[in-house]
Amino acid sequence: MKLYLPQAAGVADALPAEASLSEIERGDESILIVEDDALVREYVVAQISRLGYDTLAASNGAEALAIINGSERIDLLFTDVIMPGSINGRQLAIEAQKRRPGLKVLFTSGYTENAIVHHGRLDAGVLLLPKPYLSSDLARMIRTALAT
Repeated sequence: MKLYLPQAAGVADALPAEASLSEIERGDESILIVEDDALVREYVVAQISRLGYDTLAASNGAEALAIINGSERIDLLFTDVIMPGSINGRQLAIEAQKRRPGLKVLFTSGYTENAIVHHGRLDAGVLLLPKPYLSSDLARMIRTALAT
């Protein structure tokens, strides 16, 4: 089978590239990352560390609460909404903010915001970064969450 296409005329438009690391907003705050998938968690920790942040990681809500009960500095809780176990991301955020008033929270999920809000997993208006996301989107949402 052969496929013939007309030759393009002119110069192709460049695809929008993700912002370079030097253009991405950075910080030095401490972020607790809660993600049940080990590969995703390792990747996110690496992404956030490259942005200059200190990172702590947990694989579920119980591990995260143990870290929150400790003495480590935590400026932002970055948690998946849907997690296995007895504590989901919303419940974790509520407990975390009881134990550390003023703690900022950024949620992430592979589900759409509409589906999560509709099924009572999150309240409307919370900060949600949908998966998959670009490093530049992650950096922007972290700065937004920390500024609120």
